[in-house]
Amino acid sequence: MRVIGLISGTSMDAIDVAVADLSLDGPTVRLTPVAHAEHPFPEELRRPPTSAADVCVLDTRLGQAFAEVAARYRGELVSSLGQTVHHWVEDGRCLGTLQLGQPAWIAEATGLPVVSDLRVRDVAAGGHGAPLASTLDALWLAGFGGPATALNIGGIANVTKVSPEGVIAYDTGPGNALMDAAMTALSGGLRHQDTDGEFARRGRVRDDLLDRLLADPYYARPAPKSTGKEHFNRAYLDRVTDGLTMPAEDLLATLTELTARTVAAECEGAVIGSGGGMRNPALVEALGRRVDLRTSDELGLPAAGKEAYLAALLGFLTWHGLPANVPSATGAAGPRPLGSITPGRHPLRLPEPAVTAVTGLTVVQPGRWSGLGSQGDGGDRART
Repeated sequence: MRVIGLISGTSMDAIDVAVADLSLDGPTVRLTPVAHAEHPFPEELRRPPTSAADVCVLDTRLGQAFAEVAARYRGELVSSLGQTVHHWVEDGRCLGTLQLGQPAWIAEATGLPVVSDLRVRDVAAGGHGAPLASTLDALWLAGFGGPATALNIGGIANVTKVSPEGVIAYDTGPGNALMDAAMTALSGGLRHQDTDGEFARRGRVRDDLLDRLLADPYYARPAPKSTGKEHFNRAYLDRVTDGLTMPAEDLLATLTELTARTVAAECEGAVIGSGGGMRNPALVEALGRRVDLRTSDELGLPAAGKEAYLAALLGFLTWHGLPANVPSATGAAGPRPLGSITPGRHPLRLPEPAVTAVTGLTVVQPGRWSGLGSQGDGGDRART
């Protein structure tokens, strides 16, 4: 079936959409990337809600924004990871999570059923509801033939480490979050990111600030663990820089170094990167000096659309009655089907639940191998 995947990451820089053809071949999911794109995130929706009225308005407006994007594409199912507005963690345990973007607006605009609210079931089962990227990564890298780390750098960075011993995934800490907060503050809200690492490239790393940043207790906590912009935000940046003065370039260079260092410390084997942070050359260079860094594009899955393809995969698994979490990655008590389904224009007719557990994912790209570390001889081929 053709699935439209939607997500707006913690950086709130765009609404990402991906269209994928997905099918089951025994224990393997076959994913053919069809299209992916970024659509502007409405500027007026960036402000955090501070009241129940604000939450209502934001849930509605985000749902309408997602609906407008989804309606531009053709498919049989929409799967929306929505916009995370709060991730409630205390003493290393996730107690709740809230994603907005009311799916009824998407169903109304497209006429299609919508899978949404994909994190909270994992949280109810004792997990962190994140990183759900581990679902795609664990299946995709199952045949890598050695240790590998899938890295996603959004507002928060997360890793999925796959080896013969098993799968573990967690948030490493800030990805772009602190860099974006700094640029927003320094520009008076006119710029929300250090485009092309322009400021970071001109600055020098300030060890006094870096030492304060690295002292955050989050980095020493054992996995599974998760975090968010509830912790790594503008107020956090104000506290940690209190009493220090430095040029803007030095601040951005130091925050870039923080992300590179804390990410690299958690990576093993080949590192396959995706997410908005991979478009920051200063950050990519800093990571490349520390790890064997590749992009998911090199392995057949477009890095710019990977999270939206993840959303499509999660919805597809839910539609077929299959678990969509990785308990060793999220900390949940066991495998769980995820999400809620909003009917579309027609009566809801689910397929018969799949009876074979899914253990692998093949990315299919006509005309060339899209698998890991292989070269093909043409034709419609791929490797799990």
